[in-house]
Amino acid sequence: DYESLDYDRCINDPYLEVLESVDNKKARRYEAVKWVMVFAIGVCTGLVGLFVDFFVRLFTQLKFRVVQNSVEECTEKGCLALSLLELLGFNLTFVFLASLLVLIQPVAAGSGIPEIKCYLNGVKVPGVVRLRTVVCKAMGVLFSVAGGLFVGKEGPMIHSGAVVGAGLPQFQSISLRKIQFNFPYFRSDRDKRDFVSAGAAAGVAAAFGAPIGGTLFSLEEGSSFWNQGLTWKVLFCSMAATFTLNFFRSGIQFGSWGSFQLPGLLNFGEFKCSESDKKCHLWTAVDLGIFILMGIVGGLLGATFNCLNKRLAKYRMRNVHPKPKLVRVLESLLVSLTTTVVVFVASMVLGECRQMSSTSHSGNGTLSLQVLSAQSHSPCSSFSISYSPAGHTGSLCPVVFLCHHCFVGLPSDAWSPTSSKGALSVCVKDVLQMHTELPVRLF
Repeated sequence: DYESLDYDRCINDPYLEVLESVDNKKARRYEAVKWVMVFAIGVCTGLVGLFVDFFVRLFTQLKFRVVQNSVEECTEKGCLALSLLELLGFNLTFVFLASLLVLIQPVAAGSGIPEIKCYLNGVKVPGVVRLRTVVCKAMGVLFSVAGGLFVGKEGPMIHSGAVVGAGLPQFQSISLRKIQFNFPYFRSDRDKRDFVSAGAAAGVAAAFGAPIGGTLFSLEEGSSFWNQGLTWKVLFCSMAATFTLNFFRSGIQFGSWGSFQLPGLLNFGEFKCSESDKKCHLWTAVDLGIFILMGIVGGLLGATFNCLNKRLAKYRMRNVHPKPKLVRVLESLLVSLTTTVVVFVASMVLGECRQMSSTSHSGNGTLSLQVLSAQSHSPCSSFSISYSPAGHTGSLCPVVFLCHHCFVGLPSDAWSPTSSKGALSVCVKDVLQMHTELPVRLF
């Protein structure tokens, strides 16, 4: 049942008497504990992001290592169907596990952003901020991404941060009833709402490495109740999440603790010219026309995407949701099967390995799987799934826009798939490089 949350203060004589009885020492202690709590929320949200990123990377490396060896052997023997079956085995297993987690906690499906917006605006969605929800959400999204679906982990990070913000200051959980502490603070819906706002902002900051962006997201998109004091607490929480994730990711991936080279789960790199090249310019007036064209095409693709998703959502509400839960699992497996076959066949037919410059690797984003040697330009397995070891990149422009799985009942979001429409710049660059000899600065 959906209930309303009590966010309004009831100003009456007993309430005013309680305020008058609170001395400055208690007020300062209360404020200090609140600052400690928002810092802890930021750190825990960063650790959740680290957990998801680490296991996505681990499972993807395992999958690509096995499939890569199989493709290398079967390219000569003519048994690529076996490589496809191996890839299907990995992807279907991961997607099946993600589907089971959604069956355990249905509210963990999707990005969770609409549910958190409802909570911040006074609607209590059942189970939306429970411990079981964040566990199923985090594990489900890592299996969805590792399973090769065109989904991202940025939206679920917002939901996960909000759950951390709602539960951590309570020092108790409905899922773990035996673990309770006598913590006398933050028992009202107003306090819980403020911490959920901080947790959602920390999720955005951890996903994109943008503390200010996370604060603005919570302020502009999420919350309807705000104050100036909350702004600084939310910003501090977002900074703590970004710092934690950046610190551990830089140390684990590069062995350079404290270098802070990987600020977020999704990063588009840094655009800069070499200091030795005085004639280098990031863009010129001629490029503005191409940028405008890319913006127009991107807007048209976005409108088409929204229209198709709306129709698909209505179709699923009429034909999929009323049916047994097993049908939803089969739907997810069917989508995974279709996506894997399309990507594999397209990479074999259209993929082409190309040498990448050593400066283009940033540790984040979507890279491609190299199968053949650096000197070859044969079709290769260029699966655009989360990430893979760098070295070559295959141009798969026709495949980038094929499948978006926003409404499949899995923990996922649409930010990464829709941002992949920016790969249109790669297509434009490839076309210009094939038909002209002009230096192209598009990425």
